Amino acid sequence: MFLDYFALGLLFFVALVIFYGVIAIHDIPYEIAKKRNHPQQDALHIAGWVSLFTLHAIWPFLWIWATLYREDRGWGFSDGKKRELMLEGEVKELLDKVNDLNERLISIESPSEQASVTDAVKPQPQPEQGA
Repeated sequence: MFLDYFALGLLFFVALVIFYGVIAIHDIPYEIAKKRNHPQQDALHIAGWVSLFTLHAIWPFLWIWATLYREDRGWGFSDGKKRELMLEGEVKELLDKVNDLNERLISIESPSEQASVTDAVKPQPQPEQGA
């Protein structure tokens, strides 16, 4: 008689562990989303509850959905274009600065100074040494 009650108690215990285990497992994508500060945490949580009724058929997709987003880089799909546009703008600014500096340098130098600079740069013929 004791074994019958023990088996019944064990059966209830296992059923409760499985029941609460399934509920805890369905919340894993939501916990991942919460940790990553996902913008759609609530949708993931509700979809996790819906996955209980679909026998966790959509649960792997929820896991993927939760892990796609990271707070530091967002979804990770468009950051390259933003960075590329930012760098392109910086390069354009630097080229404009270089052109402005060249124009200022040319306007500061007078034609006589330019001639003396080119003469100083030209190599002078050296006299040959006789032996």
